[in-house]
Amino acid sequence: MKNGMESRIRRIARRAVGAPQAATLALRAAIYAGAVTLFGAHALAAGLTADQATRIYNRIAGVPPSAAVLAQMMAATDPVTAALIATNDPAFYNGTIRNLAAPWTNRDQSVFVPLNDYTATVVGVVRDNIPFNTLLSADLVYIAGASATSAYSLPAYSPANNDLYQEMDDNNVDLSSPANLVSSTQSAITGIPTAATAGVMTTRGAASAFFVNGTNRAMFRFTMMNHLCDDLPTIMDTTRPPDRIRQDVTRSPGGVSTLFLTNCVGCHSGMDPMAQAFAYYNFTYPASEIGATAWPVGQIVYTAGQVQPKYSINNTNFPQGFVTPDDSWNNRWRTGPNQVLGWSAALPGSGSGAKSLGTELENSQAFASCQVTRVFKDVCYRAPSSAGDVAQVTSMITSFQNGYSLRQVFAQSAAYCMGN
Repeated sequence: MKNGMESRIRRIARRAVGAPQAATLALRAAIYAGAVTLFGAHALAAGLTADQATRIYNRIAGVPPSAAVLAQMMAATDPVTAALIATNDPAFYNGTIRNLAAPWTNRDQSVFVPLNDYTATVVGVVRDNIPFNTLLSADLVYIAGASATSAYSLPAYSPANNDLYQEMDDNNVDLSSPANLVSSTQSAITGIPTAATAGVMTTRGAASAFFVNGTNRAMFRFTMMNHLCDDLPTIMDTTRPPDRIRQDVTRSPGGVSTLFLTNCVGCHSGMDPMAQAFAYYNFTYPASEIGATAWPVGQIVYTAGQVQPKYSINNTNFPQGFVTPDDSWNNRWRTGPNQVLGWSAALPGSGSGAKSLGTELENSQAFASCQVTRVFKDVCYRAPSSAGDVAQVTSMITSFQNGYSLRQVFAQSAAYCMGN
C-alpha cells in the first residue's frame, strides 16, 4: 500500500514537470508537499515531510530540489542519508563550498575573489571525500580536467599566474564534475619537492596572499584563523620562553619594555618557533607589480636548505634576538594554557618544514572543532546556542574525526536543523 501511494505522489510531481511553461522548482515542491499531505506523510520511509526535505536541500545547496530528487530524499532511510543526496547538486560545490573556501585565500577574508588553486583544491577535497585532515599537508592540487580544457580552450596550469582558474571562472566551469576538475600533485606541476608541499598552504593562491613580502608570519596567523578558528589575540600566552623570537621584534616597543613582556611575547613566543617551518618559502613577482594588492603574475619559490632573506628583516631592532638557521619548528603551545587546542598525542610536536607543521595543525582538536562549528553555523544560520546544539556539535566533531568527511558534517548539520 505504501509503495502504491508513493507512486501516485511521484506521478503528480511528474505531471508538474511536463506542464506547459514548465513549473518552477518551488511549485513542484509545493505540489509534492500537497500530495504528501493528501496521502499521508506516514507512507514515506524516512518520515521526512516535503518541507523538511526542501529545507535540508536549500541549506546545503542553496537552491530548491527537483520533484524527483525531493521524492528520493523523502524515501531515504534517515535524514542524514537524505541530506547527503543534496550534496550531489552542482550548486553545493560551485556555490556553498566555493564560498566557504574563498575567504581563506586572501587577507581581507572576502568571498568576492576569483577562483584559484586553493579554492579549487578545497572543492575537490570535499567532492571526492578526501580526508579533510590532509588539507594542510598533502601533495595535492586540483586543476582543470581534459574535458573542460578541450571544451573551453583553457590554458594549462601555471605556477606563475592564475590564468587557468580565471578562465574556468569566466566560463562558469562546473567544479562538481570529475571530468572538469581533477586532482594532481603540486610536486608534478610546480617544481616544489614532494617533501616541501603542504596542502593548500603551498598552493599559488595561498602563497600570493601569505608568503608575499612580510616575514611569513602571515601564513601561520591566517592558517590558524582559517583552520583552527583562533586568531593570535585569543590564544596569547605570556608564559612561554622568548628565546625563539626573531630580531625584528623590538623588546621595548615605544620605549616600554613591559609592553613586550605583557603583550608581544604572548604571540611571538609561540608563533615564531612554528612559523620557522616556512623559512624556505617566498612569493616573488615582477618589479612592475610593486605596490599591487593582488598578484596576477608571480609564483611561489622554495629554496631548500636556504633561509629566505625576509627572516632577517629589521634585524637591528634587537640584534640579540633569534637568528633563523633552518626550517625546524617546535610547538611550545603543547604545554601551558594552549593545551586546550587539543594537540595530537600521536605526533611529536616538532619537525622540519611546512608539511609536518600542517600535519600538527590539521590533527588538533581545534581543527576538527573549527570545521564542524563553521559548517553548523553556515547550515543552521546560528552559532550553537542551546544545550542540544552543543551536544550535536560535540557528537559531529567525534564523527568527523572518524574519516574527516566534510560532506558528512554538512549532512548531519542540515538533518539536525531541518525543523519539525
